[in-house]
Amino acid sequence: MRAESLNFFQTILNSPSPSGFEQKTAELFRQYAHDFAEEVQTDLMGNVIAGLNVNRSPRVMFAGHIDEIGFLVRYISEEGFLYFGSIGGHDPVIPVGQRVTVYTQKGEVSGVIGRKPIHLMEDDDRRKSPQIHDLWIDIGAANKAAAQELVRVGDPIVYTSQFQTLQGDFAAARSFDNKMGAFVVIEALRLLAQDRPSAAVYAVGTVQEEVGLRGARTSAYGIDPVCGIAVDVTHATDYPGVDKKRVGEVLPGKGPAICRGSNINPIVFDMLVETAQELDIPYQLEAAGGGTGTDANAMQVSRAGMATGLVSVAVRYMHTPCEVLALKDVEQAAMLLAGFARKVTPETDFTPRLQ
Repeated sequence: MRAESLNFFQTILNSPSPSGFEQKTAELFRQYAHDFAEEVQTDLMGNVIAGLNVNRSPRVMFAGHIDEIGFLVRYISEEGFLYFGSIGGHDPVIPVGQRVTVYTQKGEVSGVIGRKPIHLMEDDDRRKSPQIHDLWIDIGAANKAAAQELVRVGDPIVYTSQFQTLQGDFAAARSFDNKMGAFVVIEALRLLAQDRPSAAVYAVGTVQEEVGLRGARTSAYGIDPVCGIAVDVTHATDYPGVDKKRVGEVLPGKGPAICRGSNINPIVFDMLVETAQELDIPYQLEAAGGGTGTDANAMQVSRAGMATGLVSVAVRYMHTPCEVLALKDVEQAAMLLAGFARKVTPETDFTPRLQ
């Protein structure tokens, strides 16, 4: 991966952006896009929309959400502990003992997530999974007043976990879901700026995906594209306990996954596969019989409908502080999107018909 691109990727991965609090990552996305996009806008939802060939048609939309899961402060106890709620979906086992950062008006406040130690639990408690509302954050405050000097109800919280490389081509981060997708769509636009397609192309860093696909819904309405591709993570199935008979087989390091199913326009799917084959990009297939749970859901039914595709990258340990993926899958996904956009012309018809 190009050094400048990898540096940008690491920077947005380490930037906090729980759903509804994406502003820091959105600013980084804007800054990066300004170097090559013709037009960069931010809408009222907070989506960042970067465009090339904006006066041409048809319009193609690439969407990757910049928000991540997190928490927010709900209550400050008399002892100065912070009780918190979820932003997005969490396995309540994961937060126990994690280091976190609270983002406040006065800056970053470090904390740890506490729970009664096992030595002090009754047998029944030891067998139960913890609930989020039973956990608290210890920032070292002496009491409620001291905590309130720093923290307000509603302040967002993320795990204190940074990007790091592992062996080979693998890397870990807390927010590959889905800073990865946001990186892919803007990197694809950068590649297209060097070799312009005939279509108008918009790369959108969407917001609030983790709480209802909201940013994709509004940005798709505003852009009104004829076709669009969402980029998101998908579950890797190469680690213990995963039943491939139920969820399929998608492996890290084997290329981006192209989705096929009822959320996917068949012509977009065929064009993505053709592009991968023509550019010698390794790819995998995944199937989704209903909604995919990604921005593709909202994009497909925008206005009178959009020809929608979904490209995914396999991630291990999704929605944890240590998501793992293969970096070459990310780079290849950007190449795939750029190649797809170059195939779209005013004559391209995405209407599903018998072949």
